[in-house]
Amino acid sequence: MKEILFTVTDPLGIHARPAGILVKEAKKFGSSITVFKGDKSCDMRKLLALMGLAVKQNDEITVRIEGDDEEACAAAIEKFLKENF
Repeated sequence: MKEILFTVTDPLGIHARPAGILVKEAKKFGSSITVFKGDKSCDMRKLLALMGLAVKQNDEITVRIEGDDEEACAAAIEKFLKENF
């Protein structure tokens, strides 16, 4: 299991267009990818659930990755988060 702690710096938070691209990135991997914000969580492959977390600027999220390709998945997701949010 890999975990990524990330603080969103984008003034718009996790918003529609980049969130859709993030979901597509997540679907490239077989690992289970769960996003946590406070007491809420969702599957990163589900766009509406991800948007439902209402992640704003300066919110901290945790991404938990479990599966056979978790190393590659964690690296790709972390890179995407840093470049887009």
